[in-house]
Amino acid sequence: MKFTRTIRSSALAALAAAATLGGATAAKAQDIVAILTCPMGCGVMEGNTIFGTLMAKGGESLIVAAQETPGYMYNVRAMAQERRWKKQVFGTEDVIIQLAMQGGSDELAQFLPEPIPIKFKLLHGEGYWAQGKFFVTTNPDIKSIEDMKGKRISIGLTGQSDWGVFPYLLLKHVYGIDETNSDIRRLNPGGLTQQLIDGTTDVAVTGYGTDSDQGVHLITGPLRKLDASGKDLHYLGTTQEAIDALNAKFGTTFVTRTIPAGTLPSQDADFVSGFNRGYKAAHPDFPEELAYQFVSAAYKYADEMRKLNALGAMMTDKMMLDGLTEENAHPGAIRAFKELGIWDAREGSVPVTYPQ
Repeated sequence: MKFTRTIRSSALAALAAAATLGGATAAKAQDIVAILTCPMGCGVMEGNTIFGTLMAKGGESLIVAAQETPGYMYNVRAMAQERRWKKQVFGTEDVIIQLAMQGGSDELAQFLPEPIPIKFKLLHGEGYWAQGKFFVTTNPDIKSIEDMKGKRISIGLTGQSDWGVFPYLLLKHVYGIDETNSDIRRLNPGGLTQQLIDGTTDVAVTGYGTDSDQGVHLITGPLRKLDASGKDLHYLGTTQEAIDALNAKFGTTFVTRTIPAGTLPSQDADFVSGFNRGYKAAHPDFPEELAYQFVSAAYKYADEMRKLNALGAMMTDKMMLDGLTEENAHPGAIRAFKELGIWDAREGSVPVTYPQ
């Protein structure tokens, strides 16, 4: 009930914005779509709120209401509920959908207690996210992920995909580092960052985002906090072979990129990180016309979003199409992208596939 009331409040807020900003057009609005996002302060929530406001201001017939949620792991479980399928879209990642289909397994039960065997349809891409696939330390004697074994390691909560789930899977199933041989701590991003600053942990995850061509660099708040501390930072990257092993085990589509020296604060050498990709997605039963309007508007307001929000800056044409195929994308999204003449921009990217 609480969740339902919150969505209703967000929808009413969006309608009010439409009435204020869109004038008489608001009276013609027929459809309201809630976007399940993440906690306030995550960046995506703010970006989606701006997107909804721009749509209202532009007099669009589709009203979009950003909905704060506990995060992406919550979103995919919530979207297993049939009542959401035709009126909600959600923020997610390629790897979350892939892992959710395998929920309940010994490796994943602590994060996803039950399988969610739904091949959700992608609407558009948002960004490449590196957090959880590389690490940072203030100890120059820790030179690689292998050196982390036996150390104090701070990662995110079990309900946090990039910060908490992915680093655990990488450490345990590729590098053999887990609670049996190391001190694994779970905190929120602010808490684990403060531990590293205070010297009460040896290694932590931190955050960085970019687009498919690495033309935009999003330095997250926790990493900026580390930089402001004045500590000497040392980055611990992974390898292509490690990410390949992780993908082989879980049927995921993590990709790798080299982060050039100087990209991150105090970064004095190139290193390789894994990346997962962020998306807006919907259930296959989500109406084609609504998906078409949603994606058309996302493209229409992309230029304004790039000026107003860091997440929007990453949404180039290529990023919006990254990983999409005729099989995994929503038919309404495909129609929109083909009409816009940019469907071929997806070529060359790693397709998002689903475990069989």
